[in-house]
Amino acid sequence: MDRRHYLRSLAVPAVAGSAGCLGVLGSSGAEGTVLDPPEQDLSEASHPSYGDEMPHVSVPDPITGETVSTEDLEGERAVLWTSFYTNCPDGVCPALILRLRRAQAVATEEGYDDEAAFLALTFDPERDTADVLREYADQQGVDLDAGNWHFLRPESYERGQELLDEHFGLVIEKADADDYENLEYQFPHYGLILLANKEGIVERAYPRGPQTDIERLVDDFERVVNA
Repeated sequence: MDRRHYLRSLAVPAVAGSAGCLGVLGSSGAEGTVLDPPEQDLSEASHPSYGDEMPHVSVPDPITGETVSTEDLEGERAVLWTSFYTNCPDGVCPALILRLRRAQAVATEEGYDDEAAFLALTFDPERDTADVLREYADQQGVDLDAGNWHFLRPESYERGQELLDEHFGLVIEKADADDYENLEYQFPHYGLILLANKEGIVERAYPRGPQTDIERLVDDFERVVNA
């Protein structure tokens, strides 16, 4: 059984951050990385973590009409990736988008925007159409004209489930939304953000993305881009 298959079998507890040991790792970094090892060892998590390859996926961007491949970005751009949905009722997804948006703004301010890519994958393609995503971008302050932001929309809910499970170790299931007025269904999910360098190696996994310090994330990203 390969490591990724094994780790996917531990998806729920590992992503939540309860698996693996905590503490400061050794000072030597993983091969191909820019940053030193993180304080929290996530190597036993179901999702990719420090030193792993960024998953190779190709997903349509419904706004630009192109298919975005993470593999094609290698050698050109560092990547911040997360998953979300626009109907998120509890503030988790806006907090994830905020962190990517802030990194995008700093990249523009500092002049390395053409070396960065910001990928936000929706797992609710039924409701997150191109028009909805455009409106959401405006609401969240995302700069779609910068050319480095892509909302990724799988062809179907089932395809989104497959992508997130097989490549990112994340389990997504629709759930009743009886506690929320005017919301037919919701998605309990993990707020994961991944940072990968230009060579496609994961530098940081932020499993509690909505609580991650924004300036810390931006600083990590800036160091990776400019290495």
